[in-house]
Amino acid sequence: MPFETEIVEAAASLGRMFADKSARFECKDEFVSENYDALKARKVFSAQVPEYLGGEGASHREMCAFLRRLSHDCPSTALAVAMHQHLVSAARKNHEDGKAGQALLEKVADGELVLVSTGANDWLESNGEARKVEGGYRINAVKPFGSGSPCGDIAITSCAYDCPEDGPSVLHFPVSLKAEGVEFLDDWEAMGMRATGSQTIRFNDVFVPDEAVGLKRARGPFHGAFSVIVTVAMPLIMSVYTGVAETAAAIAREKAQARSGDPVTVIQVGEMENFLTTAQLALDSMIELCDDLAFTPTEALASQILSRKTICANAVIAVTEKALEVCGGSGFMRKAGIERLLRDAHASQFHPLPEKRQQMFTGRVALGLTPVAT
Repeated sequence: MPFETEIVEAAASLGRMFADKSARFECKDEFVSENYDALKARKVFSAQVPEYLGGEGASHREMCAFLRRLSHDCPSTALAVAMHQHLVSAARKNHEDGKAGQALLEKVADGELVLVSTGANDWLESNGEARKVEGGYRINAVKPFGSGSPCGDIAITSCAYDCPEDGPSVLHFPVSLKAEGVEFLDDWEAMGMRATGSQTIRFNDVFVPDEAVGLKRARGPFHGAFSVIVTVAMPLIMSVYTGVAETAAAIAREKAQARSGDPVTVIQVGEMENFLTTAQLALDSMIELCDDLAFTPTEALASQILSRKTICANAVIAVTEKALEVCGGSGFMRKAGIERLLRDAHASQFHPLPEKRQQMFTGRVALGLTPVAT
């Protein structure tokens, strides 16, 4: 049996365990910690780590398939896991390209550790204040959207630093979420994806040693590291949202069967299927461009990925809205499941880059300009 088939079947098996609890977690704004226990038992968090480093050796493409299937049953779990997996993918890509990444991969595999990304619009300017001290830095910063942080082990984050030699800079580094001075604000009360635990993390004078700083760059301009992050992250994240759209469409099709003689219903279903096809094609194209991490990171490739992310996100939202229309008044009821999927789908637009910023990025690249105006 091909491993991709095996990993999808594993997602389906886990999904059956998670499905009944999904609505309960969502209604209470409660993180899916119970699900993480099951995921750790299946070694999902080390799945993408190469076997020779102690992991399961799953490919990027296979992880996309896993997340897409898992989201059919619990979108919040799938999205929280995706935020971990894109950091593993980036570390693996860097390692395979001869750059730093092996140590992090080995840590993840050794302890089935959960990585947490922070930031959203923090990606170019960053925020906070890093102060140089003997042997490292003291970090004071507030970082939103720490998905998975209630069960997280290591944050992969950044902080603004006014470097005396190089001017305004940004430091990128991992930091233990159990370190002294790390505070969780428990403030994730969102419209959708309510069980992802995407709370704000506050770093209060947290010490980061010099050797932990993996990258120091100028603050503001686009850096080549982002071409890697964007290219590996967006297919994983949008796999989750495409799964959300597929679930909404399946519910709507079932509801529409009783009204299949109504021409308006038939047209509505046809419109929904077109939107779903658009989302699926955009996702498939992103996965192909990533090429199981064999890509060469460039600004042009990042632009292509981001364009497809916008197309996919808009189509996912359109599917869920059309699914509600197909279901009619019954779809407005919470028990139908559509309204939750619609709310979850809308979260897709907030992953970097939001549509207008993506269009500016892509337009500038197409015109031979720097991706971001400085």
